[in-house]
Amino acid sequence: MRLFLLGLSLISPLLLAAPMPERQADIRNLLKHDCGSCHGLTLKGGLGPSLKAEKLINLSDDFLIDTIQNGRQGTAMPPWKPFINEAETRWLIHTLLR
Repeated sequence: MRLFLLGLSLISPLLLAAPMPERQADIRNLLKHDCGSCHGLTLKGGLGPSLKAEKLINLSDDFLIDTIQNGRQGTAMPPWKPFINEAETRWLIHTLLR
């Protein structure tokens, strides 16, 4: 994750484009119910791999965004682009990495 120095605080660019609180709730619901159906209700893995921070930390933002937006051909991972835009995907990734 890339951080920028702003004054004396480090701020992630992902935080600068956070969705509105209502949309954040929708995305968290999508994560729990839709992503959780394959990645496990606790996100520790299932049909899909774990979405826990320690498993995602070494994957690039671009790889994670591409995976969520476009799915993974030859796997059960569908494209989520119709339901979540790129800025929201970045926010979701940041949320998973916290």
